[in-house]
Amino acid sequence: MKHKTSSAVIGAAAALSFAGIAQAATEVQWWHAMGGKLGEKVVEIADGFNASQSDYKVMPVYKGNYTETMTAAIAAFRAGQQPHIVQVFEVGTASMMAAKGAIYPVYQLMADSGEDFDPAGYLASVTGYYTDTDGNMLSMPFNSSTPVLYYNRTAFEKAGIDAAPKTWPEVEAAAMKAQEAGYPCGFTTGW
Repeated sequence: MKHKTSSAVIGAAAALSFAGIAQAATEVQWWHAMGGKLGEKVVEIADGFNASQSDYKVMPVYKGNYTETMTAAIAAFRAGQQPHIVQVFEVGTASMMAAKGAIYPVYQLMADSGEDFDPAGYLASVTGYYTDTDGNMLSMPFNSSTPVLYYNRTAFEKAGIDAAPKTWPEVEAAAMKAQEAGYPCGFTTGW
């Protein structure tokens, strides 16, 4: 009798442990390149999603700047330890697609999942980085950057520049005029 009781207790404990596993949320690893305030926003987005349901738990992991994150993702893919989702900067889409088999294209994922998906809902200037030559969206736009030109109006006036440049050749001409007016650097960029 003691043996049967032990077996029943062990069987019940095993059943309860499997039940707990079956109900656990599926973890989704999300590697990203957002540090500082933007990183805090990524965590907020993941926390909001996680709180909205119990089937999945998105785990955001900061992997460094854009290049470091992309390099880590490619290395992880080659090692068979890639994340479920990785944020790659716009122009990195081509590099990721060149790593054959590393990426599940968004258009294919949506079709395979039976999800309605209309890439026309995004600005064409954004989707151009994320689509192939057939117009298929390869990756999902997230945190697309828009370059902004800041300029010193007083310096422009001193250099005889009447208006902010609108094209790259105009930026070059304004930078040269600023240097001719005595400014050591006519143009700089975060890149």
